[in-house]
Amino acid sequence: MNIEHTLVKNLRPYPKNARTHSKKQVQQIARSIERFRFCNPVLIDADGQIIAGHGRVAAAKLLGMEAVPTVRLSHLSEVDKRAYILADNKMAEKAGWDREILAIELQSLAELGFDFDLTGFETSRDRFDYRRTGWKRRQGRRNHSRIFQWAGGDPPGQYLDVRGARPGLW
Repeated sequence: MNIEHTLVKNLRPYPKNARTHSKKQVQQIARSIERFRFCNPVLIDADGQIIAGHGRVAAAKLLGMEAVPTVRLSHLSEVDKRAYILADNKMAEKAGWDREILAIELQSLAELGFDFDLTGFETSRDRFDYRRTGWKRRQGRRNHSRIFQWAGGDPPGQYLDVRGARPGLW
């Protein structure tokens, strides 16, 4: 697999791309690219038409980038390209989350003061449902609605204290 840098102006969006990206999401992707750099190349066909990465290209334009990393998938037939464009987007939606590991990772990032928006989690919408994990609310302390204790077995850590996290995350 060869990664090439292709001028953004030479990339063409797939006209029948069913996946949409809001302005807010493109801004999030742009902030992610600023922080982590361009870690996921855009997939294109032999003619420079985007197969996967429409949102990343929109974010690159927003950032004023002249070129982005790309991988040419010249082996796909027209039918395969159309199917892959749908499959690439749908398969990612079907992935699940290990809620206990997620809680530990988000807690760790909160302690480090990391900007949650860069993870794709939005504090106003992605409210963590601790009930789907081994955590339970710990009673009898100030701000007890945001302190959790492992409900049973060997805990990954004594408490999941999200008081320092951005308001509304939990």
